[in-house]
Amino acid sequence: MEIPLPRQTSSRLGRASLAEVIERRRSLREYANDPLTLDELSALLWWTQGVQKVIPESQVTLRTVPSAGARHAFETYLLVNRVQGLESGLYYFHAATHGLIPVSTEAGLADRLEAACLGQASIAASAVTFIWVAIPYRMTWRYGERSYRYLHLDAGHVCQNLHLGAEAIGAGACAIGAFSDEAVNDFLSLDGEDAFAIYLAAVGKRGPSR
Repeated sequence: MEIPLPRQTSSRLGRASLAEVIERRRSLREYANDPLTLDELSALLWWTQGVQKVIPESQVTLRTVPSAGARHAFETYLLVNRVQGLESGLYYFHAATHGLIPVSTEAGLADRLEAACLGQASIAASAVTFIWVAIPYRMTWRYGERSYRYLHLDAGHVCQNLHLGAEAIGAGACAIGAFSDEAVNDFLSLDGEDAFAIYLAAVGKRGPSR
């Protein structure tokens, strides 16, 4: 069953100016034990993959991040450790309806993903870890081999929005590019060809001295 997320939360959060969050942005690997609120998670998802408009004749979506040819070839999965109102587990973000679909709440998910990311402790310590999955056909049918360059450029656009959004809500993020492709794909039950993990980022609240 899909879990609806609060709408229009971004207008109530992140009152810092763009200049302030750009200047404050640093990779943060250690987090306070405070959970994210559901409003904060909703805002981060909106800022990174929010669907602003659907063009009916082509089913093209215009979103809060740029994408080559408006292909938007990514899907977002979340490893939730500490978010108010959500059980710890793995979730899929359904961007069109702005809701979460539970995938798994089995024990040990954080440890499995941390191991798949070569032991990076920020994953198990995070409030939530974003996992972006590329669906290459959405790009390759139009751009051919050059699509793989565009996928990686688009991943940078998405992750930078997450970094800035995290700063805006008093949290921090750490982008993760070092991981075992096979292990993360296996964690998400992906075949590694028609769909594969392309980028991750851990997010958590800042401690008093950070």
